[in-house]
Amino acid sequence: MTAADDRVRSRCADNVAAIRDRIAAACRLAGRPADAVRLVAVTKYVDAATTRLVAECGCPDLAESRPQQIWAKAEALAASGPAVRWHLVGHLQRNKVRRTLPALAVIHTLDSRRLLEAVEAEGAVLGLACDVLVEVNLAADSGRSGTPVAEVPGLVAAAAAARHVRLRGLMGMASHPDSPAADARRDFARLRDLRDTLVGVAPADALRELSMGMSGDFEAAILEGSTMVRIGSALFEGL
Repeated sequence: MTAADDRVRSRCADNVAAIRDRIAAACRLAGRPADAVRLVAVTKYVDAATTRLVAECGCPDLAESRPQQIWAKAEALAASGPAVRWHLVGHLQRNKVRRTLPALAVIHTLDSRRLLEAVEAEGAVLGLACDVLVEVNLAADSGRSGTPVAEVPGLVAAAAAARHVRLRGLMGMASHPDSPAADARRDFARLRDLRDTLVGVAPADALRELSMGMSGDFEAAILEGSTMVRIGSALFEGL
């Protein structure tokens, strides 16, 4: 290993530690234990070598937006790398479900009955079940991804009843990418409140996860109950 490699590894370890410190501080402010929030590293802007490095530095939960990137990186890391859990945080086309499903630990972006049916059918063929989160469109914008709020109870009930899907909760993003922290926090509170109204629609264990918060707003999300934060750019500064 060269001196340059050592510097990159050291910077990566520092970045992971800094994010974990910020998560812990937000959890203390919220009166929650630090281990109540899972750090998910969004690796879509870095190569396989850097992706492997962040896993080796103590972040085994990795996320991609595109299934093709998961295919390539899962193969690369399986050949030489630590054990990881892959999360899909982008749209999953139904024609990519069969190839993608075996690599995944969690789909954060279940957004329609048609996708649910495709995942359920392929899970039955492959003999596996995948954890899923229902993605909610908090912006009420047809151009944004996610299920409209009014349709969430029906999709949650259907996912909870599926045999080859394990519903775990909800996922959402702030209405606007550059929202002030206070505005983002209101959005995250809406998602938490929506989850709480679904008690009775699905078992409590199927609604325990709230995937919300990214590099610019994850502390606000933790204050409103996030259990998974999806961090990209803040983890890879200086690498």
